[in-house]
Amino acid sequence: MILADKIINLRKKNGWSQEELAHKLGVSRQSVSKYEGAQAVPDLDKILKLSQIFGVTTDYLIKDEMEEEIYTGEDSYEEDKPQYKVTMEMASEFLQIIKEAAKRIAFATWLCVISPICLIVLGAASEVEVFGIGEDFAGGVGMCVMFILVGIAVAIFVCTDMKQKKFEFLETKCFETEYGVTGMVKERKEQFHERYVRYNVIGVTLCIFSVIPLFGGIAIFGDRDFPIVCMVGIMLFLISCGVYFFVLGGTQMAAMEKLLEEGDYTRAKKKISDKMGAFSLAYWLGSTAIFLGISFITNDWKDAGIVWPIVGVLYAAVRVIVEHVCSKEK
Repeated sequence: MILADKIINLRKKNGWSQEELAHKLGVSRQSVSKYEGAQAVPDLDKILKLSQIFGVTTDYLIKDEMEEEIYTGEDSYEEDKPQYKVTMEMASEFLQIIKEAAKRIAFATWLCVISPICLIVLGAASEVEVFGIGEDFAGGVGMCVMFILVGIAVAIFVCTDMKQKKFEFLETKCFETEYGVTGMVKERKEQFHERYVRYNVIGVTLCIFSVIPLFGGIAIFGDRDFPIVCMVGIMLFLISCGVYFFVLGGTQMAAMEKLLEEGDYTRAKKKISDKMGAFSLAYWLGSTAIFLGISFITNDWKDAGIVWPIVGVLYAAVRVIVEHVCSKEK
């Protein structure tokens, strides 16, 4: 049995696709396809890595007369060891994709934040006789606008995520970088740092200034509901603009941290990423269940909304505690 057939058999026994094996081997899917089609022969380094990945001896791989698998009996291919190799081409492609995606992600986030403004303003307008807007009409139109904006945002998130799919291992898996990759990413990070700081300063400034219309409205209009609600709408709009700049800068900085395995993407944090993902899902599903439960029991959807600021503030604190516990278990 030739090497090509052995690679095919071992890959299928492990239930891996050509692309999955390519990631583990640090080559392209086309290279694996050529190995399996006997159109190319892996070099010595790749044969050694194939031996580690499949857990078989190098003799079995390179000697055609050996038909039966001979396993090393060693667990040499561990999950916490680098399973992927990032080349200069891959790193450049990833950074370019993120650079283009950052504005789309920031815009989609902006849409989500402004989505309830129409509902809030129309709801307040329906209580003012001069506008002649019915409560049902205000609620219906406001909800339609909100769902349309959120739907557009979700579509943007999904499309953007699909383009980054092949690089998702950077966030959760250990990897090695080709010579020169780390230096290139660090240089780009230094070049981007000034812009990143500027984006954060703009974001913070807009969020701080966002309360000015609200307090100014209270001072000018007193307890008149409609003008105050309009000021709340302006406040949300300014906050959404601030969030836009936070996401625009944060998305690009996070991409560089992923390649450098820094910040939230160190190998230690990757080891607990699955647990943290499960925690986040359970936390927000539980929060939604609490919100719906309170709303249905009290039949007061407005007051029940106080749940969200509370769970939002608590999330960061609880996440830190869970991360600490998980890291101790490791």
